[in-house]
Amino acid sequence: MPEPDFATLFADVRPLRDSKRAHPARPAPPHWPRRQGGDAGTNALPEASVIAQMSGWFDRGEEPDTHLASGVARITLKRLVAGHFPVVATLDLHGMDRYAAHGALALFLHRARSRGACVRVVHGMGYGSRGEPVLPRMVRRWLACHPHVLAFTPAPAIAGGQGALLVLLRRAVPSSTDYP
Repeated sequence: MPEPDFATLFADVRPLRDSKRAHPARPAPPHWPRRQGGDAGTNALPEASVIAQMSGWFDRGEEPDTHLASGVARITLKRLVAGHFPVVATLDLHGMDRYAAHGALALFLHRARSRGACVRVVHGMGYGSRGEPVLPRMVRRWLACHPHVLAFTPAPAIAGGQGALLVLLRRAVPSSTDYP
């Protein structure tokens, strides 16, 4: 069954009327950050600069190469490393920024659960990044926090090496509507 698109789901939604309330303008507090150099009379930082500053706020440092969810037997990770599980789907994140990659990864994991247990996520080595590589570290963090990821490990050299991950997923429980 195809997934319904957003426009059809919310076709009957109408925007709220304007409340015509007056919103008092507040002066900016004096402690807001000021742009370094350049025009000292403006308070706003450029968007790219703000995003660059915020990108390190929640980083915990280096992410581990492998991950095993709590409650999962260690033999499961050993089997994943040994290639015991067949790869049923692959997602290539090359050329995506962190926001597009996060959305694509979430949708891919959701859909891949019904296809099998093991998937490959290719994030690349980050050589095309300006500055330090972002996706390899962030993909590992996203996968470690995802509730349906049981384990992940770098792929074998022939399947992408350090630029790809083999991910073991918790299988989707079939609903009662799947059976006649």
